[in-house]
Amino acid sequence: MSSNPTDVPGDGGPPVSRREFDALFEAVRTWGRWAPADRGAWNRVTADHVRRAGALVRSGTVVPLGRPWDTVSGPDNSKPALHYMSDLGDVEAPEPSTHKDFIGADYHGKGVSHLDALSHIAYRGQLYGGGTARELVGAGGARFGAVSALGPLVTRGVLLDLPAVLGKPWLEPGQAVRAADVLAAEAALGVRIGEGDAVLLRVGRFRRRRELGAWNPDAAGAGFHVDAMPLLAERGIALLGSDGDNDVRPSPVEGVRSPVHALAVTAMGVPLLDNLDLEALSSGAAGAGRHAFLLLVAPLNIPGGTGSPVNPVAVL
Repeated sequence: MSSNPTDVPGDGGPPVSRREFDALFEAVRTWGRWAPADRGAWNRVTADHVRRAGALVRSGTVVPLGRPWDTVSGPDNSKPALHYMSDLGDVEAPEPSTHKDFIGADYHGKGVSHLDALSHIAYRGQLYGGGTARELVGAGGARFGAVSALGPLVTRGVLLDLPAVLGKPWLEPGQAVRAADVLAAEAALGVRIGEGDAVLLRVGRFRRRRELGAWNPDAAGAGFHVDAMPLLAERGIALLGSDGDNDVRPSPVEGVRSPVHALAVTAMGVPLLDNLDLEALSSGAAGAGRHAFLLLVAPLNIPGGTGSPVNPVAVL
């Protein structure tokens, strides 16, 4: 099988006109529903949600979901993360010597596991809630919807393991996950998405990458088609994530490069987790016979930040 996604005819789902997309945007929009507004749909998650999520822990198995810090340039990592030593302990007395390092990342991309805050995406010049992006996001960062407004995120996670449902190792790049696929996955996995949940979609990106090599996921990547978003909106999700970047690529919507980002973040107020490694969680959930778990996401406290690198943890 070729590792070149252009050799694999993924089913990207039906094309969607800009007019149809704008109608969909209005249909799922939640502007004005919550306070504080810059926490968006995360306002759905109450202390009771967290207590119920904690009760899901049975074995106590902790599964990290973040990718290794990727400093190697490649077709899916055009802006490699930085890591270098700033102190190698080569100083004279007094003891002890120290070893220090520096890390940095332009993390919004395909190489780093990260959280998108509500300030990350604007549509038609507006952020979630209707504020003007030019006025609210500047050189000093975001004055609305910053990642620091979210804080640690703890809730019930639900894994939609589409390759496992289909009996495949992965979905091919360009394959769209539609509303019917979400319902079929719920039925097959014995789980139902509920209010305040974090939904994690596994498409098998990193298994495919390990077995066939890297490709450019901007050109072709498996992910949600926009017709899945009304279902997720109806269920009242609080967080959405994937081992891709959530959007099927190429985009099915004319003139909109990342339509799921626009619908989730800007219309629904739902933060996104991109580039998770869900392979260990797939194995762990299958072994435990359940696909719901406690999920913990602790973004860096960056005032004005449009997101943060993260290493989320699922506890089974």
